[in-house]
This record gives sequence, structure tokens and C-alpha cells, in this order.
Amino acid sequence: MSVEIRPVRTSDEYRAVERIQREAWGLEEVEIVPDHLLLAAQESGGMVLGAFDRSPEEGLERLVGFLLGLVGLTSQGEMKHYSHMAGVTPAYQSQNIGYCLKLAQRERVLAQGIELATWTFDPLESRNARLNFHKLGATCDVYRRDLYGSMRDKLNAGLPSDRFQVDWHVGSDWVADRLRGDWVGPSLAALQTDGVLVVNRALPGDHPRPPQKIGSLAGGRLLIQIPARFQALKSADFGLARAWREHTRDLFEAAFAAGYTVTDLLFENGRSYYLLEKIGDPDEN
Repeated sequence: MSVEIRPVRTSDEYRAVERIQREAWGLEEVEIVPDHLLLAAQESGGMVLGAFDRSPEEGLERLVGFLLGLVGLTSQGEMKHYSHMAGVTPAYQSQNIGYCLKLAQRERVLAQGIELATWTFDPLESRNARLNFHKLGATCDVYRRDLYGSMRDKLNAGLPSDRFQVDWHVGSDWVADRLRGDWVGPSLAALQTDGVLVVNRALPGDHPRPPQKIGSLAGGRLLIQIPARFQALKSADFGLARAWREHTRDLFEAAFAAGYTVTDLLFENGRSYYLLEKIGDPDEN
């Protein structure tokens, strides 16, 4: 498979972005960002990037992923890039296309002289967290309760739309270090040897369950466990999915209030753990 990342250009390509929104999230028509707004974003300093697969058998180019970003302002009035949507059609997921889209986004944001990109995502989606924190070097110390209200798409319907609001300091050494091919990051065993505790170790069962009690939020680093496959858990036991939402909501809000920042997502032995640290501003590292 050969995938090219480039800006979306034609009316047919903008319509293909609409198609991927339906395929990736099962959005209702009223929720789809339409072609004319995608064009407006592209023409006004934002970006609509496409991932195009050229079939060697047919010689045809097909849009299989996209990214939509806008130019915005921080609360201090400084320029930032807001990454609104990034999606890949299901048949092409788990093939590194999302990562390639984000790298292309970073290049274009830096070329605009912008140092910060932000976006939101569901903190219980382990795969997205692994991309955002472990591979890209984003950080998070902001939790947004029910940010979008009641959502209607297939992935989010029925639960409060709680979100992490992440910061990606695209020009920082912190991010550059994560993007190096030789960066591995800490292992769970190494962290535990150093005394870093899992403050909410899940209870065993057919699906992991949140514990009744949590450990102390103390020390320079701590680990918070989340379900490794939240969509599968939600399909099997919706009440348990809601319990995880409520459990982690309280825990992350308490950790952020105590000065912790999410810096990584570890996935080991079928389990997912956020690493939280007390750090300085990643933009200064």
C-alpha cells in the first residue's frame, strides 16, 4: 500500500471527506462537516489534509483518511492550531495513516509559525491515547466534562462526552524527542521498580472493573488504569462503561487539580495505563 498525504483540492475530494466521516464514526447527516465548510477552512489558513491510496491494480486514487484543522487563539490571545477532526476509513485503520496525517499537520503548522496545536479526545479510548501521548508527544492537564453534550454517532452515543483537552507543542524538544525513531519510553516494570504506583488497579472479571478505593495521589509520578478496549466493553456491558466514565472522571480531575499532567499511555499485557507526572511546561523543554 502506498499512501500520499497532501491537501484536499477538488470538489470530489471534499465530498469524499464527507464519506469518510460517515464511515469512520457513523455520523448522522446533520453532524457531518459539509464540503463548503471544509473548503472555507482550507482557504482561510486552516487545513484539510487527505490520505490517498493509489491502487496498483486499477491505477485509481482513493481518499482513505483526512484531517481537518483550524487557526485559532488561546485564552491569552496567542495563535494556535485547533485540530478538529482526523479520521480513517475502517478498512485502513491500524496502518499508521493517522500518525502520518499528524506528522504532515505538524510540518504545516510549523511552517505557519505556530507552536501550539490542541484537540480533544475521549480519555477512555486507549488506541487514540497511545497515538496522542506515546507517539506524538502531546500532553494533557485539562478535563472537560460532557463537552459536546449528548452525541448521536455510533461510537459515542449514550455516555457523557467527557474529553481530554491536549496540548501539542509542535516545535518543542519534548515533541522532537518523541518523534525520534529510537524513543521507547518507560516500561511498566521499570516504573513500578521506581515506586510508581497504579492508583486504581482494575478488579478482575470478564471485563475489567474500576476499584472501590483508589490509592493516594502522591509523588512525582503515578499510573491510572483505563479499559484497554473501551468500545468492546461498552458493547458487552453498557453499565460498566458508564461506571468507568464516572470513576476516571473523578480521578483525572483530582489528579489535574493536584498538579499532574498526562505524558504517556502504556499498553502492556493487554492493559492500558496513563502515566501522569509533575512536570514543567513542555514548550520550554
